[in-house]
Amino acid sequence: MTEFEGQIAWVYCEDLAITSAFYSNVLGLELWRDAGTAQIFRSAPGAMIGVCRVFEGREVLPAGGMITLLISDVDERYELLKSRGARLLSAPEKLEHFGIYSFFCEDPNGYVIEIQRFLELDQARSGSN
Repeated sequence: MTEFEGQIAWVYCEDLAITSAFYSNVLGLELWRDAGTAQIFRSAPGAMIGVCRVFEGREVLPAGGMITLLISDVDERYELLKSRGARLLSAPEKLEHFGIYSFFCEDPNGYVIEIQRFLELDQARSGSN
């Protein structure tokens, strides 16, 4: 059976220019494809975030949804997003019950973006259990 080659998480918006500016200029993602009314940004090898102007049959529905981006230096990314004027919802913190260190921000449409790293990676790097 052929395996999947990648993944795109889609968010819908009323204003594509403002939303695209957030994903490129604030989050710092590379524009991979511009299809006019939709743009796709590379977030990691094989993973992308697509932003699309809302059209018939689609809705801007950020409630309950979240996109998580993994990164090794959460604190550095928090400071970068803070300096770029991102709407930050929390400071970086350990969430022991999930085994992560993360913070949350919000895109211009209300979609929540979590920036995180897994705590087990910290233990593996330090050689402790």
